[in-house]
Amino acid sequence: MIVGAGFGGLEAAKALASAPVDVLVVDRRNHHLFQPLLYQVATAALSPAEVAWPIRRILRKQRNARVLMADVTGIDVERREVLLGERREPWDFLVVATGATHSWFGNEAWAPYAPGLKTIRDATAIRHRILCAFERAEAEDDPAAIERLRTFVIVGGGPTGVEMAGAVAELALKSLPADFRRIDTRKARVLLIEAGPRVLPTFPEPLSRYAQRALEALGVEVRVGAPVTACDAGGVAIGDERIPSATVVWAAGVAASPAAHWLGAEADRAGRVVVEPDFSVPGRPDVFVIGDTALARDAEGRPLPGVAPVAKQEGAWVGRLIAQRVLGRAAPRPFRYRDAGQLATIGRRAAVADFGWLRLKGWIAWWFWGIVHIYFLIGVRSRMIVALEWFWSYLTYDRGARLIVDP
Repeated sequence: MIVGAGFGGLEAAKALASAPVDVLVVDRRNHHLFQPLLYQVATAALSPAEVAWPIRRILRKQRNARVLMADVTGIDVERREVLLGERREPWDFLVVATGATHSWFGNEAWAPYAPGLKTIRDATAIRHRILCAFERAEAEDDPAAIERLRTFVIVGGGPTGVEMAGAVAELALKSLPADFRRIDTRKARVLLIEAGPRVLPTFPEPLSRYAQRALEALGVEVRVGAPVTACDAGGVAIGDERIPSATVVWAAGVAASPAAHWLGAEADRAGRVVVEPDFSVPGRPDVFVIGDTALARDAEGRPLPGVAPVAKQEGAWVGRLIAQRVLGRAAPRPFRYRDAGQLATIGRRAAVADFGWLRLKGWIAWWFWGIVHIYFLIGVRSRMIVALEWFWSYLTYDRGARLIVDP
């Protein structure tokens, strides 16, 4: 049984395609989501169907795989059963790949006012807030109210926050001005707030500095070393400074799913399950935890990052390990993460790329970022549609997914 059809879960299922096993994939949703492009749904550049695909369609040619849409409510390790509400599903091997959710660092009361970006529902809700803010500003007479509605705050300077800030700035600066008569969307204020000393803290410092300059060139106000101290319906506070805003997006932290609680396993502060080198739970060689749910380390003892390439490689390796065990063969070579590098884009024609041995920035990195993301989309149709959408947007700055629907 594989719980979670994200990057890791799907790779594990595919790795078992030729093994003499029955594979049951359980997920609370019926679709697999390409999270790296979710911010483009939130900023009206892409539609949800362009970054998500039905799990059943992805696995329809894998004859030994079955898909079940259900909410996991617990795991009975002793009886080898997964709890799906009142229902129980047995397993011989269990792979937990339930990913991560938002973390407000103990300030969960902020959640209604500063939504995070992890699901299609999150993205469409944020898109609703952004577009409605401009619509309400168009109908407003009070200058202070207009200013608050045109102020957008993104909390967190990692890749999601940086990409989100750049996309919102371009939306206001280039895509919307011709559509409004009473307000000037180009006067929108976009703030990116980072508690640490610099944006993109996992990137080399020169690329981090370039990213901040690129954001500022788009008109984004970048605040570093500035932790948010309050958040409510009226905006946010940084220390004693109050920033009125109708739209706040949270991109500052993540927490693992409740898997550690379900399994009764040791976890770190973020809730990630501490796993063995083969991703099994200590004392349970039949239970594996991968992706953002696991605290796994590389050969030097450093925690592996919570990014898609890590989850994909872990899932494929665990799938091969299970297949080898079922066939009575020796285990594959010890897992070794192949660092695929990291990428982040900052609006049009600006991005950063770090491959360790090679660092890129500017339009070359932007083109590379686009090619890589199109390549990893599922299906030729999705690749063609997204490529055409991006090409059209590049030529015209038009965003075709500016639909306001109930979140």
